[in-house]
Amino acid sequence: MRKRTIALGALAAALLAGGAWYGSLDKETRGILAALPTNADVLMWSQDQRDAAFRGMDRLPVLAEAADVAPSASPLPLPVGKPLEVPGIDQYLAQQRAAGIVIVQDGKIRLERYGLDFDAKGRWTSFSVAKSFTSTLVGAAVQDGAIKSLDDKVSQYIPDLRGSAYDDVTVRQLLTMSSGVRWNEDYEDPKADVAQFNAVTPDPGVDATVSYLRKLPRAHPPGEVWHYNTGETNLIGVLVSSAVKKPLAQYLQEKIWQPAGMEAPATWLKGKTGHEIAGCCLQAATRDFARFGLFVLAGGKTAQGQQIVPADWFAAATVKQKDIGEPGRGYGYQWWTYDDGSVAAQGIFGQGIFIDPKRKLVIASNANWTRATKGPEPDAREAFYKQVQALVDAGK
Repeated sequence: MRKRTIALGALAAALLAGGAWYGSLDKETRGILAALPTNADVLMWSQDQRDAAFRGMDRLPVLAEAADVAPSASPLPLPVGKPLEVPGIDQYLAQQRAAGIVIVQDGKIRLERYGLDFDAKGRWTSFSVAKSFTSTLVGAAVQDGAIKSLDDKVSQYIPDLRGSAYDDVTVRQLLTMSSGVRWNEDYEDPKADVAQFNAVTPDPGVDATVSYLRKLPRAHPPGEVWHYNTGETNLIGVLVSSAVKKPLAQYLQEKIWQPAGMEAPATWLKGKTGHEIAGCCLQAATRDFARFGLFVLAGGKTAQGQQIVPADWFAAATVKQKDIGEPGRGYGYQWWTYDDGSVAAQGIFGQGIFIDPKRKLVIASNANWTRATKGPEPDAREAFYKQVQALVDAGK
């Protein structure tokens, strides 16, 4: 839901230098590369540049290295159900600048549409939708016994945090973004932590996220104040990898991507010290984002009956754990919650997975909004969710 900076400082030099890697690119990827700026972050890209980049961020080695995630040998079927007739759908998708939308109800696809020259075979980047995947991997690590308790101290799993403000922070407090450690998430401020922590040189031998966050001071006692912090989701990713002793993308493949029956390969962008960016940048097909919603609806149990997370995991993860100051809304374990029992994973520029357990409803959508979060599109999407819920209630 919040903004995510991606540096492109090396791109200009790579373009000038050319090289064998450029010659090996397909025509579409060369077009993506040509459309990208050379020294900017995502908030400064033009709309056309975002249209190009969001479908190809894992295909440009000069942009960021990406870890591969292999699909299931037995994809979860998504049969076509009764078509959902949504009044005004064409206008809505155009205003959202939608790249893809898949609506699944009771396990069947009721609406599937694509735009921006994107299709069902392509991968679109997730931005902060990845946070909810990372949270679920914490649940898998608990189920596996690699994380003993959510009340364990974070420094128990990341020794490089000992002596920092995170010494007294628990895994649960990281999940609910209530560590109390000072953090500035203002992307309009070039001196904000969220801009700086990707740019500074890490301490030798220390993960880049850990290196930056362990120097931050405390603002509040742990657990008392909710404050959105992308850096801490990256820290959760380091924690999971440290606990399970595997790269995050490999654990995603083993615990979610293949067991949940994902049909297409995915990728996860890496940071400067080689760790997956846990708070961002999972590239996947829209249908597989929808399958993740079905996995959540199933309580983390696969079609073969394997329980990937504790049976009560999502009962806690997808309900309000912290108040965020918005009526009817809250924050769970890296999920945005609704008081009606629905829940959402959300990323800037229109990425989202909306899950409504009462109606067995999943709405997975990708887009390129006119602005990251402050345009008219977010409110329109909330209204669309309610419209679809009402249509389902009416038996449409």
